[in-house]
Amino acid sequence: MSAPLVPADFDVPLSFAGPGFRLEPLGPQHNERDHEAWMSSIDHIRATPGFEEWDWPEPMTLAENLKDLEDHAADFAGRTGFTYSILDGDEVVGCVYIYPSPDPAHDVSVRSWVKVSRAAMDRVVWETLSDWIGTTWPFVRPRYASR
Repeated sequence: MSAPLVPADFDVPLSFAGPGFRLEPLGPQHNERDHEAWMSSIDHIRATPGFEEWDWPEPMTLAENLKDLEDHAADFAGRTGFTYSILDGDEVVGCVYIYPSPDPAHDVSVRSWVKVSRAAMDRVVWETLSDWIGTTWPFVRPRYASR
């Protein structure tokens, strides 16, 4: 198992409110809404800064997506990575991922996407979450691809 990404005494945020969106930990309860959001936006997500090196998104079934969400929830519970659903009301409009950086120059890698129908939110989400990561989380050298 991976080492925790944050110290044991750090209170991991379970919510966050930004302009026109809110975050909550991604989990199985988001499956159908999450699946619809990213499946409708595969090309858009692949073109989003920070996703150039990922092999995701690739089409998958609802059952495969559920397994993926369960894995993200397990990472969150184990404090080895943190994935949040970006919501507008009950609608899943994107996700943000906070995981160890493969680049030793950074202690954490942050990636976010919004679905194509909400593309105008991307910069607002990035700006807001960049500030949140820098002021709330214990990271020293985060990497979050510029918009």
